[in-house]
Amino acid sequence: MAQDEGLAELLREDLASVRGLTEKAMFGGRAWLLHGNLLCGARDDGMLARLGKDNDGWALATPDIVPMISRGKTMHGWVRAGPAAFGNDKLRRRLLDAALAFVTSLPKK
Repeated sequence: MAQDEGLAELLREDLASVRGLTEKAMFGGRAWLLHGNLLCGARDDGMLARLGKDNDGWALATPDIVPMISRGKTMHGWVRAGPAAFGNDKLRRRLLDAALAFVTSLPKK
């Protein structure tokens, strides 16, 4: 699976001021980690965001956002946003802010 370079660039720009962030190849695309914890990703099938269990209801009620599926299993607390969702600057920022809020609550690795 190839990465969406346009989405990756949007995420790089949105996350440019976040300290402790690293970017690496993962999930068949690009992934961003905050202090070693997965935060979000960019793949050709959309933007992945780690919102945490029970924190994703609002996102799943939004058009073009679905649960992340990995190897046929739902990854609770993760969502995949399609182009209509991640292409909306305010919605993409809301997803990233929610992911940052959750991931900053985790212990650093």
